[in-house]
Amino acid sequence: MSEMSEWPNIQTNAARPSGAPLALQGIRVADFSHFIAGPLCAMILGDLGAEVIKIEKTEGGDDFRRLGPPVTEQEGAPFLWCNRNKKSIALNLKHPGGQDIARDIIARSDVVVENFSTGVMARFGLDYQTVSASNPRLIYASVSAYGRDGPLKNRVGFDPIVQAETGFISMNGDPNASPVRALPSIVDINTATMTASAVLAALFSRERTGDGQYIESALYDTAVIQLGFQAMSFLYSGREPVRSGNNSPDPVPCAAFDTMDGAIYVDCTTDRTWNKMATTVLKRPDLATHPDYENTFARVRNRDALMVILQDILKTKSRKHWLPLMWSAGVPAGAINSLTQAFGSDEMASRKIVQTVPHPAVGPVPNIRLPFQMSGTPLVDPVAAPCLSQHAVEILRDVLGHDPARIKALAASGAVALPIG
Repeated sequence: MSEMSEWPNIQTNAARPSGAPLALQGIRVADFSHFIAGPLCAMILGDLGAEVIKIEKTEGGDDFRRLGPPVTEQEGAPFLWCNRNKKSIALNLKHPGGQDIARDIIARSDVVVENFSTGVMARFGLDYQTVSASNPRLIYASVSAYGRDGPLKNRVGFDPIVQAETGFISMNGDPNASPVRALPSIVDINTATMTASAVLAALFSRERTGDGQYIESALYDTAVIQLGFQAMSFLYSGREPVRSGNNSPDPVPCAAFDTMDGAIYVDCTTDRTWNKMATTVLKRPDLATHPDYENTFARVRNRDALMVILQDILKTKSRKHWLPLMWSAGVPAGAINSLTQAFGSDEMASRKIVQTVPHPAVGPVPNIRLPFQMSGTPLVDPVAAPCLSQHAVEILRDVLGHDPARIKALAASGAVALPIG
């Protein structure tokens, strides 16, 4: 078991207003997913007020529980990150009784989220075609690496693999070094948010039509979207983007610079911003009017010479000198922080995005809220990710209506695991 680090900007979560409605009040989600993309999608729905039932395997549950650092014997910090506001039940989906329980949960749900390998849910009799027959209002979100049809449907894929295959990695890193992947699982995260958006759209559509629908999302497709406008530029011109490290290949200056005591990032995308940078911040109005630097096209042509001039100036003083001047002048700029610096920063404190949430086994644990707030239907008060099958009895009793004898018999048969302790 690990103790929570002490951070000055972790705040106790402020309770939502009493009596405020929830955006997804009354919506139930059957979450069959594991690792990141599916669970994070379901968590977003849970944060919006849906009741999320996380269906896990009886032997150890979601494998993502075991990615460290450990918080308890059953879960690590990464698992807590994407599984709050859920109830857990562990089922043996290879057991007919476990399959029956899963079908009963789906029959009483509005949304299914799953990210098994292609064909797994069908083998269990839990695929969309089967379960929607008796629940036509069901919204069924299927997340995979490469989609559920076509020649790639059975290929196993993870976030860094599709970063590599789609060309995303090729664009990142220094021009004279090997390409670099993004360390955070950004394809998983964006697939989760895209899928959650599709689920919300499907729920809205159901209000008008009365019908559910099947949703398919793929990590590969999300990674292609993440190529940004560089993809359109390539398709139009045929020219490969050139890796530029921390420098933008387009506006100048849009780059990292060393100061006397640490690096900063400056983004002068427009001529107007560049004029403020040169005249107000650097006190070099001659740079703003010089024909080599006066507009975007000139600065791009003379990038190397200008970057040397700027670096020579900026390294003469500290970040605490330059950054307030830039902010005051309206020049976008920020310190290039380590996580230690970022989580201890005034910016982090002001946004109140890092909070604590009580955990039944270890007390307060860190919690990172969603990056939006809603005035009319505030997000739910966060509840820490569940222990494995923590809510099995509650789900079997209150959702499915089983009596104690039936619950005991199901547990004895091996169809469901009851919580430990």
